[in-house]
Amino acid sequence: MSPTDALVPVTIDGVQISVEPGTLIVRAAEQAGIAIPRFCDHPQLKPVGACRQCLVDVSSPGPDGKQRAFPKPQAACTMPVVPGMVVQTAATSPNAAAAQTAVMELLLTNHPLDCPTCDKAGECPLQNQAMAVGRDASRYTCAKRTYPKPIALTAEILLDRERCILCQRCTRFADQIAADPFIALQSRGARQQVGRFDPAAWLGRPDGAAGRVSEDAVTAELAPIVDTQHAPAVPGSNSLATAELPPISDQADTAEPPGMALALDGRPFASYFSGNLIQLCPVGALTSASYRFQARPFDLVSTESVAEHDSSACDVRIDVRRGQVRRRLAAGGPDGPSREWLTDKDRFAFAWQSLPERLTSPLVRHNGELRPASWPEAIAAAAAGLTSANSTGVLPGGRLTFEDALAYSVFARAVLATSDVDFRARPHSAEEAAFLNRFVAGTGTGVTLDDLAAASHVILVGFEPEEEGGIVYLRLREAAKAGARIEAIAPYASPGIRRLGAHLIQVLPGTEAAALTKLLDDAAPLPGTLILLGERLALAPGALAAAAHQQGGRLAWIPRRVGERAGVEAGLLPGPLPPHLASALTSAFGDALSGAPSGAAAQDPTTPDPATSDPTGRDTSAMLAAAAAGQLDALVVGGVEVDDLPDPTLARTALDRAFTVSLEILPSQATALADVVLPVAPPAEKSGTYITWEGRPKPFGRVLTSTAMPDSKVLQAIATAMDRPIDLTPATASTVLEAIQSADAAASPTASAPLDIPDLAERGNTEQVQPVAGQALLATWHLNLDAGRLQAGDPHLAGTAKAPFAVLSRATAFEVDVRDGERLTVSTEAGAITVPVRIGEIPDRVVWLPTNSSGCQVRATLGVSGGIVQIEPTPTDRREVVA
Repeated sequence: MSPTDALVPVTIDGVQISVEPGTLIVRAAEQAGIAIPRFCDHPQLKPVGACRQCLVDVSSPGPDGKQRAFPKPQAACTMPVVPGMVVQTAATSPNAAAAQTAVMELLLTNHPLDCPTCDKAGECPLQNQAMAVGRDASRYTCAKRTYPKPIALTAEILLDRERCILCQRCTRFADQIAADPFIALQSRGARQQVGRFDPAAWLGRPDGAAGRVSEDAVTAELAPIVDTQHAPAVPGSNSLATAELPPISDQADTAEPPGMALALDGRPFASYFSGNLIQLCPVGALTSASYRFQARPFDLVSTESVAEHDSSACDVRIDVRRGQVRRRLAAGGPDGPSREWLTDKDRFAFAWQSLPERLTSPLVRHNGELRPASWPEAIAAAAAGLTSANSTGVLPGGRLTFEDALAYSVFARAVLATSDVDFRARPHSAEEAAFLNRFVAGTGTGVTLDDLAAASHVILVGFEPEEEGGIVYLRLREAAKAGARIEAIAPYASPGIRRLGAHLIQVLPGTEAAALTKLLDDAAPLPGTLILLGERLALAPGALAAAAHQQGGRLAWIPRRVGERAGVEAGLLPGPLPPHLASALTSAFGDALSGAPSGAAAQDPTTPDPATSDPTGRDTSAMLAAAAAGQLDALVVGGVEVDDLPDPTLARTALDRAFTVSLEILPSQATALADVVLPVAPPAEKSGTYITWEGRPKPFGRVLTSTAMPDSKVLQAIATAMDRPIDLTPATASTVLEAIQSADAAASPTASAPLDIPDLAERGNTEQVQPVAGQALLATWHLNLDAGRLQAGDPHLAGTAKAPFAVLSRATAFEVDVRDGERLTVSTEAGAITVPVRIGEIPDRVVWLPTNSSGCQVRATLGVSGGIVQIEPTPTDRREVVA
């Protein structure tokens, strides 16, 4: 707040207040507790004065000091206050009241009277304000304008054009916030309406997204390299959902003017934030295909909760009708960490928790076949198998609450007496484990989303904000618009990187360490510099060490999965517990956790068998290799997808050979190979605490009542059956979390000592094997919407996912004789993937593929996470370029 003498005095309806200079009248009225009706205004969007519903009478001092009234009412959402201004709203000015009533009558001229069937009814600002300031009867007797409806803006967003009041909230969000200008106002006058923006009309994109318009003008240096003779198709096409879209038509009662982009072709545009338009829309013009006609607000029971997808763990409101989740809305308010925005995945991907195939009863393998069993029988079978095992590994997965993560950690170290535990169900490394234990665990809340928005310099290393962070991307957009310098170290500039206006430091996959070291050496980061590290750096030797040893900047590790930070804090990494955590757990659980040996060493610690035990603990890959070789007898597996693991084939062998206990929600490859399957509660049916990548605890309550148990309760039952009872209740977890948060900073593992990994410098500088003609280095990362199991159950959401494609440089495409839009086959000895190719800015002899998209599952098909692959054109008629 500015000093008092810098505040601006203003009077609104006789109430005198002082506000910051530049405050809009509508905001000043909010501070005074006075409501001014409006539709187009939103605190996160630039004022536009489109709806005119906020008209007020205004007077202000003239040059002579006398109060002078404006000749007509003014829009309160666009006019800033000035010293001595006097504002009269409809409550005190008949003129302002008449103006607001007239505007409402104009807005309702063509608005349909279909409130009983409109999804917005009951929570509609237009409906509420029509009752408050509108006429009690319409003077308009002509037929209202109608259009065929609905129009599918995306597979998930449907547009009813006759309901639109042209407030421009949706188009401003697409342009100003998400930088996905896929909708725009079209035509003029009485025919003006919202329609889908055609990206091909102004700039083709090789990788599934439009560029920036209006406020973010497209510049030549940001434009991709595109083969103009073989232009790519309109981005975002996905045949998976096209057939299920509503009929697309633009034929209204009058002919559309030439050039209207409402002549849609049925291909949804790929935007990860389109669902925000529904919540922004003040009328029922934009609705959700999955929620349409499903419920009314007065039918719903609403609960504040937390999204379970990415590591930002955004606040959501879950609406339930008759025991079923019907929709999710953004919560937390416009001043919250996520600014009341959500990704489409957080908003729409909730059906997976109630799929018909969900596991509801335990399964136990008898004579090679899984059969239903009672809970006592299944718990006894699991306890017997784990008790008889000489060595056991624990793979809990990365989507756990802190309570469940702590339960796995204590169960492994106190009950199973093993340090073979690792939450990383993805490519990983010993360097990453050391980095997480030293520079992430126990550090509390570090860099925050608000810090991102206020940053002046951001370095992205192995991290794609739009694809892997969602809300992180939107907050970085705020920084970019404010003039922040953003630099990205990556193989190629993804659409999100381009829309951030980031400077790309192009590298070969796996060589990020050298680029980061050079960047930090050439220009030492300032104290305000933020360095954002992605989980893919586990495959870049030396990169995490280089980041850890830099001076000046602040580090933030941003994984994809919501539970990975909780896994770090709970000690779900191989080897000894960090000192601060060991102290907290010893206080809560006694001495059972101190010095727990690994594997067979628990049976006879004086004579460990080096073939079956590792005193430092084995990571995920080492556990699976040991189990496949018969050196690890049992595995306890949480929510782990086999195809996400670095070597899915090895993982299947390991799960098949070892005695496996699987705690899962949905059937998977892991449950199909398990000996005991124990169903656990999904997020909506339990309470808990997620820990965001910032280190911020986000508690949430149970939304749906059921008999399903969380992982912690199931593990406690197994421990009791093994005669090793241990307290794994939420109260104990809360005590441990408080102890971790209040740990002395001097005991925290964040000291600046070097990582205890031998030969890091040599590893970081190791020369890669260079591909020859017909080969390429594989670069890959997950897209925000892909074939993940937690996105199952919503075909509309699947329809907005980007179709898979490969990216090659022009020189490499020429070398293997493939043109833009044709199909490329990428193969290894394990299998082959065939997708359309796009020509883009990527190093020669490097190919980029999405990791886990429909029709392009890299690890499951190719059996690799990186390295050299074969590339060749797919035999095809050259006249048939993929559209």
